[in-house]
Amino acid sequence: MSERDEMRVKAAVMDPDGVRRAIVRMAHEILERNRSAKSLILIGVRTRGEFLAARLAGAIESIEGERPPCSTIDVTEYRDDRAKGQPPGSSPAGPPPTLGRQVEGRNVVLVDDVLFTGRTVRAAMDALVDAGRPATIQLAVMIDRGHRELPIRPDYVGKNVPTSARERIAVRLVEVDGRDEVVIEEPA
Repeated sequence: MSERDEMRVKAAVMDPDGVRRAIVRMAHEILERNRSAKSLILIGVRTRGEFLAARLAGAIESIEGERPPCSTIDVTEYRDDRAKGQPPGSSPAGPPPTLGRQVEGRNVVLVDDVLFTGRTVRAAMDALVDAGRPATIQLAVMIDRGHRELPIRPDYVGKNVPTSARERIAVRLVEVDGRDEVVIEEPA
């Protein structure tokens, strides 16, 4: 199935209130596990992960009174599915130069919208380790849809949504798409 295939909405999974509730719940879970916001940094995988990380930081601040720092990571350079013959380092991606100082010795919560095969998360962990040495790396995802190809498991999940391989999960956020929702799409 290519990106250009015509898709239609099969089912609505989350509405704006569902997205908001999932973020608040995950923020509570993150604080429960880490005991405070002081040692945390939230790092969102570009594109929607960065906005989810910012929302989680805001929710943590409203609960704890302290906002953990946020950053963004672009994992393009670290992906194992980039075009054959494209040399490493040929794209402008990678960890921002200041990320190393930010992650050193901290509890990193890596944030992404959908966990599918696990390859994006693997690439993000490679980029984080290249940037510095975090105390821990935890994973928060809005949707876990299964179909893992790598032994990666999220620590915090907004919702588990079993899907078939031909279906696609679309997480839409106001900051990117003009509305908050999660839907399952299938080929038309």
